[in-house]
Amino acid sequence: MLTVLKPFSLDRMILAVERVRERLLRATAALEAAGVDYAVVGGNAVAAWIARVDVTATRTTRDVGLLLRRADLDAASTALALAGFTHRRVSGLDEFLDGPDGTVRDAVHVVFAGEMVRPDEALPNPDVTESEAADHYRIVSLEALVRIKLTAYRDKDRAHLRDLLEVGLIDAGWCDRLPTPLGDRLQALIDSPGG
Repeated sequence: MLTVLKPFSLDRMILAVERVRERLLRATAALEAAGVDYAVVGGNAVAAWIARVDVTATRTTRDVGLLLRRADLDAASTALALAGFTHRRVSGLDEFLDGPDGTVRDAVHVVFAGEMVRPDEALPNPDVTESEAADHYRIVSLEALVRIKLTAYRDKDRAHLRDLLEVGLIDAGWCDRLPTPLGDRLQALIDSPGG
């Protein structure tokens, strides 16, 4: 299948970033209005933490990640449906597609507090109480975010951790604060910053 390329457009790039931000704000406002406890996780949480130190070091992300308690899923589903999101289970994960024609690529992805995403993970996700208020929504604490990223340890998680290291939000002193194998993983990133 041949991909048809559209011309380069700054407006299209800006629109992509704005759509993620709008989705994040709409989803978190709906949860706030419904009184559902949550915390923003993933690339948006990393960007928010990094922006506190160096706004030029932030990365964009294409989706929204939320930490919820499983017991709050029904209330969250109701609140998010009122904001235009459609709940789906995709590959065993809970997603909120942006409307009936939404895709997983631009969804709100849910991870559950106190649970593991994959059974072989070192630690369960933190609780939503390990969070703090940001400008417009709740964001997972830096320590909880680092644990999540070191537990998942995918390519994008390692990139996010390198970004946190680069701006000085975390450093080698964190290795002893973290449980094994998370401290070892952080040390490996420190030892090979480009790889």
